Amino acid sequence: MSSRYHDLNSHLRARFGVRVQKISVDAGFSCPNRDGTLGTGGCAYCNARGSGTGAHARGLSVSQQIEAGKTAMARRYKARRFIAYFQAFSNTHAPVDRLRAVYREALGVDGVVGLSIGTRPDCVGEPVLELLQELARERLIWLEIGLQSACDRTLERIGRGHDAACFLRAVAAAHARGLPVCAHVILGLPGEGPADMRRTAETLAGAAIDGVKLHQLYVVRGTRLETLYRRGELRCLAQDEYVAAAVDFLERLPATAVVQRLTGDPQPEELVAPAWSLDKAGTLSRLQAELERRDTFQGRLCAPAAPALALNFTGSRPITGPDPRTPNGTRP
Repeated sequence: MSSRYHDLNSHLRARFGVRVQKISVDAGFSCPNRDGTLGTGGCAYCNARGSGTGAHARGLSVSQQIEAGKTAMARRYKARRFIAYFQAFSNTHAPVDRLRAVYREALGVDGVVGLSIGTRPDCVGEPVLELLQELARERLIWLEIGLQSACDRTLERIGRGHDAACFLRAVAAAHARGLPVCAHVILGLPGEGPADMRRTAETLAGAAIDGVKLHQLYVVRGTRLETLYRRGELRCLAQDEYVAAAVDFLERLPATAVVQRLTGDPQPEELVAPAWSLDKAGTLSRLQAELERRDTFQGRLCAPAAPALALNFTGSRPITGPDPRTPNGTRP
């Protein structure tokens, strides 16, 4: 674990005692922002692929995708346990019976200890939450909800189709059922400055968020952002600007929040800009160096708040009190 932020690998190893690796799964779901439900034309940064692998379109089942991923992750990382990460589009945007069947299929694969389910805040109604609570009695269930920014004017500008209040309601509803939430945030969105990005971090801290995924705004082919970029109407952050913004963000997060990602991974063949987005190792190295240069750490500037929800192995009930596994009593 980094001494300066609460990273995902260390968090999972503390829970399971072995290396745990996520495996991306494409279950063929859609999104209300692309299928005509909202009529916004989709988020400005998202193309037809929607962060998916295309595995569903190639005819691969959920279990087949996971089995292939297990082999690759065991070889590359020596992983012994796995989390099925439903990544492409909105993975709660379907009838509950279909969701139950797909999630159960993933959980039925040997070595899968839990699910991470990526979705939107307007796609987590009570029936979905009831299903996830049911599954969380048996396995680790993370709900990953896209926020991107806590600034409503930014959300409108990029065509998200919801406001920040919608996200906060979804987080509160998930927490009420004992479900941990990981927020997705993009730094460097059009029209945003450092104060806007810091405000998003402070909003998440106020919501006692359980985890965060950060990445830089990058432009991919086939998006509205590409059109803006080629017109000269969009400037992406430089690598050092992103690093500074990410460290500012970490300082304002609760120390207990699990940092699941600190930089994005665009597909090289899709990337338009910035080129440094392909330098993942360099970005992470600069982030660590900036944390050390400032002599700072996650949570240093986080305003005092009520303790965040702590979850047990399955995420099914709250745990209180200090954790004897860590020197300062904080929970991994």
